[in-house]
Amino acid sequence: MAGPIVGPADTDPGRVPSRAAPAPPPPRGPRLTWRQRLSVADVTWSPYLYIAPFFILFGVVGLFPLLYTSYLSLFDRDLLDVESTFVGLANYATLLGDAQFWNALVNTISIFALSTGPQVVIAVLLAALLNSRLRMPTAWRVGVLLPYVASLVALGIIFANLFGPNYGLVNGMLELLGLDRIDWQANRFASHIAIAIMVNWRWTGYNALIVLAAMKAIPRDIHEAAMIDGAGAVRRFVSVTLPLLRPTLIFVVVTSTIGGMQIFTEPKLFDALPGSNNGGSSNQFQTITLYMYQMAFETQHLGYASAIAWVLFLLIIVVALANFLLTRRLASTGSIEGGSR
Repeated sequence: MAGPIVGPADTDPGRVPSRAAPAPPPPRGPRLTWRQRLSVADVTWSPYLYIAPFFILFGVVGLFPLLYTSYLSLFDRDLLDVESTFVGLANYATLLGDAQFWNALVNTISIFALSTGPQVVIAVLLAALLNSRLRMPTAWRVGVLLPYVASLVALGIIFANLFGPNYGLVNGMLELLGLDRIDWQANRFASHIAIAIMVNWRWTGYNALIVLAAMKAIPRDIHEAAMIDGAGAVRRFVSVTLPLLRPTLIFVVVTSTIGGMQIFTEPKLFDALPGSNNGGSSNQFQTITLYMYQMAFETQHLGYASAIAWVLFLLIIVVALANFLLTRRLASTGSIEGGSR
């Protein structure tokens, strides 16, 4: 059979092949009415409008004060003085050599360590008790939350009287046991214990309800399978409940850490000296926030107080970053264990 006939135009190597004609544009649909355009705009922009109040409020009361504080930390400025002098990082350099700041940091860490550890342990045990079969469980849950709902000022005054050096109830009980009285405000370690008890009294019930909610979310099938395998109540709590509570316990520990680093009201109300914001006569229980308050509103060194605030902010960021890394590591470990079973 003869092949296709090739004309001279097709064999010409210098000939540029002709391009195909462009396809005609698709026909336009009917124009949207004003109501239809409004419906499309509502679907497109409504989610952003719904979340806009949060970001506006966060920008006004959160982001702007944070940025303005970082700006003020670079200046030497008094509280009531409009003029300021740029000093760069001099406030931070002075802060690193400030013995009173390091004393406040040690006090803050000490109070945090004395409060967060017992608080988490008691909260878990209290949540386990509330998760058992109790009569009127709602009343018990509301009862453990009452210290958190009560006025913090009232609680501070009550605990300051309970730990009073002369007529306090705690010292009276110590005398009944044959022990000596303790000057809770003057003794550094004793004051940290008293303030930690105040913090635990207020926040343990709140954290217990968070842990209780996590316990309620654990499927009953897991506990039933453990019971079939012969595990007792304590064994199920240690081997089943606690491992499943890891994310919640990490959340409780981190929020308690952030609150402990920012503790202000409890040591301020615990101070027996009227009108004092120094955390005791020799700063024995002065925290970082109390020291920042003293620098800003007593000595009126607003730039130096802003530097203290930013150092505290960076400390909290370090704690949050450590929590993120720990949570990710636990999550990856849990997925590996789950895949190997």
